[in-house]
Amino acid sequence: MESMAPREKLQLLGAETLSDVELLAIFLRTGSAGVNVMVLAQQMLQEFGSLYHIMTASKAAFSGIKGVGDAKLAQLHAIAELAKRFFASQLARENAMENPQVTRHYLQSLLAHQEREIFMALFLDNQHRVLLAQKMFSGSINSVEVHPREIVREALKVNAAALILAHNHPSGMSEPSKADREITHKVSEACGLLNIRLLDHLVIGHGEYVSFAERGWL
Repeated sequence: MESMAPREKLQLLGAETLSDVELLAIFLRTGSAGVNVMVLAQQMLQEFGSLYHIMTASKAAFSGIKGVGDAKLAQLHAIAELAKRFFASQLARENAMENPQVTRHYLQSLLAHQEREIFMALFLDNQHRVLLAQKMFSGSINSVEVHPREIVREALKVNAAALILAHNHPSGMSEPSKADREITHKVSEACGLLNIRLLDHLVIGHGEYVSFAERGWL
């Protein structure tokens, strides 16, 4: 099986059996002069550390890797956008609390690569289906100012029964700060006055996350 080409392996055994190198090689399609596509894929993973970092890297970050030009960069960026839209369409049909993995993947696809803190909210109906996914506030590389009344106003506008908060930490570390916990409490109190439930707050890092609900903080 080790000698099997990635496409052949995919067709015979399924996409889930592919390694990260094999999967990346399929999307790259070709290598460069004197460099096999599998070798190129391996070099990229060694350089960036993960598929996530490859998919979200800037053009300048690839300058040291021979064989990755505009065409391959366009393919990688298109794949990242396709994944984002896939998660968005999947989330639109799901109960956000019954399938939290879909919710998390969607939020990670939106927030994990951001260079500044972005605070967003998923507004849900009484069956926990998403009515609206909205970026509410943007900030600096290490903070964002959040106004609970604006979140409540948007919730009332769409007649939301519940919501999920999320924001990113550009540092890559997902551990919530004291300020994160304080603003979550304030939003929960403000929503509670109008019988709108705050179901979770996800803090998104690089390849990791923290759920307030899973921690028992809500």
